[in-house]
Amino acid sequence: MNLQLVRHATLWVEYAGVQFLVDPMLSEAGANPPINNSTNDRRNPLVPLPVHAEELLQPDVILVTHLHPDHWDSAAAEILPKNTPLYCQPGDAASITGQQFSNVTEIGKSVHYKGISISRTSGRHGTGEIGKMMGQVSGFVLQAEGHPTLYIAGDTIWCDEVKHALESFRPNVTVVNAGGAQFAVGDPITMNAEDVIQVCRYAPSAKVVAVHMDTINHCLVTRADLAQALSAKGLLNQVLIPADGESVMIDK
Repeated sequence: MNLQLVRHATLWVEYAGVQFLVDPMLSEAGANPPINNSTNDRRNPLVPLPVHAEELLQPDVILVTHLHPDHWDSAAAEILPKNTPLYCQPGDAASITGQQFSNVTEIGKSVHYKGISISRTSGRHGTGEIGKMMGQVSGFVLQAEGHPTLYIAGDTIWCDEVKHALESFRPNVTVVNAGGAQFAVGDPITMNAEDVIQVCRYAPSAKVVAVHMDTINHCLVTRADLAQALSAKGLLNQVLIPADGESVMIDK
């Protein structure tokens, strides 16, 4: 399995002979305003794509965990091929088909594509009223005979739903959306350093890949912050923190 972090939560995953594009955000740097109610006024994305967007236009499958614009933006909706198989969470298909995509499937529990099982998992995009307002979010698990099990947790904090996914699927590799995204009030809505540490301790045999940092203005935990926190706990060897554009090859 080869996993490339494109930028933020956008991944290009080569898995069991299939090319997956996950959570495409393809806007140019600075094209979008700051996140509402955030603590700074930097425009998003903070950094450019590390590759030309045209290099991302021929995936076999598109996976969209949820429709927040840092995971599915207008640039992606405009330029991606409209007939590519696209899988999303329940309730999101109508919006995507409204953008002229013709091959959209909502995953309730799991589907199969060319020998690969794609299962949907749940999460919590924050706590309290903010968590409720952020709405439903999902992750995906990829499984195929002879290949490592990959769990893409999506936009979630450390919670019982993540524990359940780790227990149920026992992934070899877990991708976590770190960055400690946070508004001017309330708790983080994605994993901060302590959440990533909890993932590592709960699933010590899994390799963790931390993404979703240094790209959107309300993600306040940087790659350097996370690496420092993991090093202090002796967990840095378990976690990969790829740079934008960096690929990691993972075998069972």
